[in-house]
Amino acid sequence: MDAQGRGRADNIDPADQWVLNPNTGEYELRLSPSGAQSPVPGPRRPAQGDGGARRRRDEPAPEGDREPRRVRPGDVPPPRSRRRGPEPEAPQGRRAARRPVKKKSKAKKALLWTGGSMAFVLVAVSAAGYLYIRHLNGNITSVSDDGAGTGGFRKDEAINILLIGTDKRTGKGNEGYGDAGSVGHADTTILLHVSKDRSNATALSIPRDLITDIPDCPTEQEDGTKKVIPGTASTRFNKSLGQDGRTASCTMRTVNELTGIKPDDFMVADFNAVKTLTEAVGGVEVCLGKDIDDKDSHLKLGKGTHNLSGDQALAFVRTRHSVGFGGDLSRIGLQQQFLSALMRKLSGNSTLTSPTKMLKLAEAGTKALTVDSQLDNIGKLKDLGMELGKLNPKNLTFTTVPVVDNPTEKVKATVVLNESKAPAVFAAIRDDVSFSDVKKKKQKAKDAQAARLKGSKAPAADVRVRILNGGAPAGSAQSVLSWLQNDEDVTKSENVGNAPALLGKTTLEYAPDQAAQARRLADIMGLSGSALKPGKSVTNSQGLPAMTLTLGKDFKGAGVSLTPATTAPDVDKSTADKVKCAS
Repeated sequence: MDAQGRGRADNIDPADQWVLNPNTGEYELRLSPSGAQSPVPGPRRPAQGDGGARRRRDEPAPEGDREPRRVRPGDVPPPRSRRRGPEPEAPQGRRAARRPVKKKSKAKKALLWTGGSMAFVLVAVSAAGYLYIRHLNGNITSVSDDGAGTGGFRKDEAINILLIGTDKRTGKGNEGYGDAGSVGHADTTILLHVSKDRSNATALSIPRDLITDIPDCPTEQEDGTKKVIPGTASTRFNKSLGQDGRTASCTMRTVNELTGIKPDDFMVADFNAVKTLTEAVGGVEVCLGKDIDDKDSHLKLGKGTHNLSGDQALAFVRTRHSVGFGGDLSRIGLQQQFLSALMRKLSGNSTLTSPTKMLKLAEAGTKALTVDSQLDNIGKLKDLGMELGKLNPKNLTFTTVPVVDNPTEKVKATVVLNESKAPAVFAAIRDDVSFSDVKKKKQKAKDAQAARLKGSKAPAADVRVRILNGGAPAGSAQSVLSWLQNDEDVTKSENVGNAPALLGKTTLEYAPDQAAQARRLADIMGLSGSALKPGKSVTNSQGLPAMTLTLGKDFKGAGVSLTPATTAPDVDKSTADKVKCAS
């Protein structure tokens, strides 16, 4: 049997019979150790009688006629297993037997190439996306809210965002606008309230020349230290920012003091923000009811509709002398028209479906705005944008804090609150009442709540109630107790301290047989049907059954009604889906 035959018989690949000798560095033929060594087939040697002389054993063979070296014990490593390694090159004159190599199909090659390319693209895109997000995060400028806000908006609650436009003249081309040395006052301020169910929103403009009280403001300094900036009584609202080193957190505190509404977050925009944002969306469409040539704002436009961006857009929102009565209230109308147009543009398909425009908007927005520390990354801004994106422009209502001319001034330069109208506007926003015509949800549940107030009412002297503080200002439970006993004849009442948990809304829990008492106390305190919680009674300090009144964060003081408004007050307003030409 030849070498190939033995190789196959011993289950050794014939190609594996050529192995590398580590001692010589050459390939040698290895035969099966179980069989006898037979001469190695090779080029035919001339034998006697063939016409060739026999060569002596010690005579070197001619080149090309050498025998393959015989394998000697100890020279060659043990036989290998069937696992294939690199194919050795067969010696000259010898054709090594090989198994045919199975070629990969063209389809499989294409699939592997495509899969590899796709993986590379996905990795590249993911890396680029990550780097771009880092880039956008690096664009964002954030400032601490110094505890003036709620700690940031929540997806399952109503949202209150304070939008502030400053009159700071930094940036290319802005030096020529008015007061070039302004520290950046709150020139434009809008409290944007988005309803809990996202069905409607109200944008409340606060006049910059409104006379109000600015409270003390704890402010974090650049070196990380805290400084309390003293408040100022009876001063212009716009001084709540910039003046005496005040930051946007001071404007938040002032808004809370003025309206009773605590903002969740703030966004501050300067002159450049108006320019870059309008350029990013390709301009916004505005309407003028007459020709305007305002030398102060540099706006020169004819009557009709115009698409504005950049410097023209900035000039439009700054114009006041050429519209209305020529004051700040007239300019607020222009600003509301501008924001309505921007809202329509952002909600339009041409912007949302264009990757180029969206990238431009992300780039411009992150560079242009200064936000509070709760909105300091692109992920949080995206979440806020998703919530705002649920709004229909027709249900976004623009209105202004009701004001009247300051009666103490001969030359009318400032305004004061209209005390007969402003409180109702603030209360409607606090109570999440829509200023638009959007239909109310869960009307059936509201009707059931209202039904709880219908029926007989027990005498005040028969009302037995325990009072707890569940989030109201300190001392509230005692003040309510004194008011009920001394002014309302609810003598069977007692203060039992703090509630086990904080509540956002004031509640009155009562047993079925205490319904008449609950209706009487609700009538006295101005509680709504939603505040009444049917349940079970508890015993008071005398061991008698009593209701439980828990004062929540919405409590405003003894004798102040807690019945929320159900309809918005009658005020001048407009909605974002309609164009109102300025005149």
